[in-house]
Amino acid sequence: MRLIETGEFDRRVRALEARSDPCRLCPRACGARRGRGETGFCRTGRLAPVAAWCRHRGEEPCLSGRGGSGTVFFARCTLACAYCQNHRISQEWPAGRGEMDAPALAEVYLELERQGAHNLNWVSATHVLPVAVAALGIAARRGLRLPVVLNSGGYEAVATLRLLEGIVDVYLPDFKYWDPATARRLSGARDYPAAARAAVGEMWRQAGPLEVDADGLAARGLLVRHLVLPGDLSGTAEVLGWIGRELGPAAAVSLMAQYFPAHRAAARPPLHRPLRPGEYRRALAALEAVGLTEGYVQELEARDHYRPDFDRAGHPFEGPDA
Repeated sequence: MRLIETGEFDRRVRALEARSDPCRLCPRACGARRGRGETGFCRTGRLAPVAAWCRHRGEEPCLSGRGGSGTVFFARCTLACAYCQNHRISQEWPAGRGEMDAPALAEVYLELERQGAHNLNWVSATHVLPVAVAALGIAARRGLRLPVVLNSGGYEAVATLRLLEGIVDVYLPDFKYWDPATARRLSGARDYPAAARAAVGEMWRQAGPLEVDADGLAARGLLVRHLVLPGDLSGTAEVLGWIGRELGPAAAVSLMAQYFPAHRAAARPPLHRPLRPGEYRRALAALEAVGLTEGYVQELEARDHYRPDFDRAGHPFEGPDA
């Protein structure tokens, strides 16, 4: 609200729009001229494709709470992960489907708040930030007061993140890989490890350690997700070691065991199989060795519970309390 009152918020929206045409929102900096109908790597124009929105109770407890996280799943992505569990929306979403402008998206935000969501959770929003942020301004002027979560793949441009300072309250990035060759092979982005390190460092500068309120709900800060992959393709010890060295023991980590073979994983051993118990035990040992104690770990059985279905009408997760 302070940014809105000073006019800085609208300046940020204009700056994000300028970064999207020619597009430099993500590290690919593909230069797509969205105003001329070009869509670039993410196949996204000037509107935001929304695949689903709901109160999601399957996020980390500090986000889901009792009422759920007000999650907006944006379609398409700046990455092309071979094993993406959300591939139906990230890589196969039909052109034109679910597209929203800022006023329509603001209505979604306000409805999530009316339903009792604890926060506004943008999932894979990097490529639609001009619309997502503009919608936030509209909703805030109409009374929205939810904290904002940027739930991203970790492939972010620092210059774009700087425009979100004071707008995003909680950063929830992935840190997927340590090895550039693996990042190229599995996600089509050789520069992913370097980009993720720079992005996570900027997020830490802005938001700092994860802070929760009296009800245990995230109010501000950074929570880094790391999905452990079969065959240690994720470079878990190296990723956790970097977090421990660069951010320190106050950094919160969500170490995830929920990998299951999806999308094109069957043709890419060892991604064709689930995570083995010994592999996750080694990941837990690496977490302990680094001395990172803030955050969350999962049971290995988590892989059976986090399987979204974006063909289902309404909620992509099973049941009314998903």
